[in-house]
Amino acid sequence: MSFQVINPASNKVIKEIPAWGSDELEQALAQVAAVTPKWAQTDMAERCALMHKAAEVLRNKQDEYARLISLEMGKLLKDARAEVEKCALVCDYYADNGPAFLADEPIASDAGKSYAAYLPLGTVLAVMPWNFPFWQVFRFAAPALVAGNTGVLKHASNVPGCALAIEEVFRLAGMPEGVFRALMIRAGQVKSVIEDPRIHAVTLTGSEPAGRQVAATAGANLKKAVLELGGSDPFIVLEDADMELAVTNAISSRFLNTGQSCIAAKRFILVEAIADAFLARFKAGVEALKPGDPMDEATTLAPMARSDLRDELHQQVLDSIAAGAVAVTGCAPLEQPGAWYQPSILDAVVPGVRAYHEELFGPVAIIIRARDAEDALRIANDSPFGLGGSVWTADSDRGEALARRVESGVTFVNGMVKSDPRLPFGGIKHSGFGRELSHHGIREFVNTKTIWIKLSGAVQMRA
Repeated sequence: MSFQVINPASNKVIKEIPAWGSDELEQALAQVAAVTPKWAQTDMAERCALMHKAAEVLRNKQDEYARLISLEMGKLLKDARAEVEKCALVCDYYADNGPAFLADEPIASDAGKSYAAYLPLGTVLAVMPWNFPFWQVFRFAAPALVAGNTGVLKHASNVPGCALAIEEVFRLAGMPEGVFRALMIRAGQVKSVIEDPRIHAVTLTGSEPAGRQVAATAGANLKKAVLELGGSDPFIVLEDADMELAVTNAISSRFLNTGQSCIAAKRFILVEAIADAFLARFKAGVEALKPGDPMDEATTLAPMARSDLRDELHQQVLDSIAAGAVAVTGCAPLEQPGAWYQPSILDAVVPGVRAYHEELFGPVAIIIRARDAEDALRIANDSPFGLGGSVWTADSDRGEALARRVESGVTFVNGMVKSDPRLPFGGIKHSGFGRELSHHGIREFVNTKTIWIKLSGAVQMRA
């Protein structure tokens, strides 16, 4: 058995990487278990210095890793370079701030001395997706390793080269063998890894069904879990919005990474007063996108990551049109080899249409019309998902008030939703639970331990 890597731009097989059996998996878990207590006892300053080294490795090998990302999952090369740099930034961020985030917290009590200590849990299993194959991993690994945990990675099956490259980063940085291992296993083996007593916590970024399975197994084994699942982010445009700013960001937010992002804007909720004007500008910008070779700097739309995902998206579009949605532009595959789909817009999306209720994970924008701001807010919250969202208005105070009422883990006003090492990131409802990034993220996988001390009396001096 092996992982077959297919270039989504051409549907040609690039390479095959052997998958592990039970013996290889056991050897890796044993290696990680052996080094886990030693890594936890390693001085924080040393762990941080090694994480800075990881950032250096990423920058030194940026072009190599970016090309690997593009070949394995189709991302534009320029965006892949930016992804690698963002990983270096998160390594530096936690190397710089980890000691303060995890410093003992004094707490007044009836003790002579009492405080909360933030201590590592052990080994964290990460089950990660293909859409940001480096960033999704590093935003968990950088804080987890700085905190003194070890990590094991079950990456998506179409990016095995990225999984091995990430393991290489930490090895080249000088971290002890086994502090971070990529497990070359199939999805069917994940349950047994979660159940293994050498695994102490699990984090998953992926689909809602996968999240339910991982959460059920982690819960049954009483292990901490953090889940970042799907999203159907609202992009609310009010009548006083800066139209040029909103449209420019709408195109970027929907079609970045070919629309394959949990926090991409997916539902464009437009108040009637500006809906037609917005749609006309938006359509022109979408139709100007240029599909092509992801390695070509002139290309502005890459292929989707896999042909089966493209086919699933198209079925959602066809079903939505059959239920009354209107195809404004695109809404069909591109007739050429590879996992290509036209940049698309669906208008007149209403309840009962698949596109209204489901996440469309690809280059398709949906238009939902609202009477006014209150109606737009109602529509925004009429979703099982609650990851991100944005509000566009000239009145920032009005935007802030609405943002607080959007049911999501992240809401931006007059800005494109993005993840930032400095800001906590995560969702509510069917978008998962727990937080990544900022000081909130590094404290997800620690034991917040209370220490209570009755101080000894003064030592009696003898003559």
